[in-house]
Amino acid sequence: MHALEDFVRQEVDALGFDLVEFRRGGTTRRPLLDVRIDRRDGSKVTIDDCAQVSRALEPKLDASRLVGEQYVLEVSSPGVERPLRHAADWRRFTGRRASVSSPAVGGRIEGEILSLEGSEGAEVALLRDARGVEHRVPLADVKEARLVFVWNK
Repeated sequence: MHALEDFVRQEVDALGFDLVEFRRGGTTRRPLLDVRIDRRDGSKVTIDDCAQVSRALEPKLDASRLVGEQYVLEVSSPGVERPLRHAADWRRFTGRRASVSSPAVGGRIEGEILSLEGSEGAEVALLRDARGVEHRVPLADVKEARLVFVWNK
């Protein structure tokens, strides 16, 4: 699967977008490729962006022979509960709420991202939970992290 994900990442990158998430599902005979993209300028991903990436990616996937002929390709935005995978994601979404799974916090916590500290490869996210307690979470220890959608009343 890494070869397929790397291939998709290179193609999406060449189109000027970032690959946020790649999932392969479906069945062996009819695989589903779920591709989540983001714009580099920070703007929201549009339907036209998704269509552009899909139209450009399909013929390259067909020619690559990395998937069978009967695959389904879905290209979309990462959504409001997007994953946080890289230090740049944490910086970009400072001030937003995130759900983080890490042994550094004894499981899972939800809190506001206050900042990202440290040098490359040794970054530590500072989060404040609902009780006001601040937690230091080394990114290297994060198992999963996603933004949390907050309903405004």
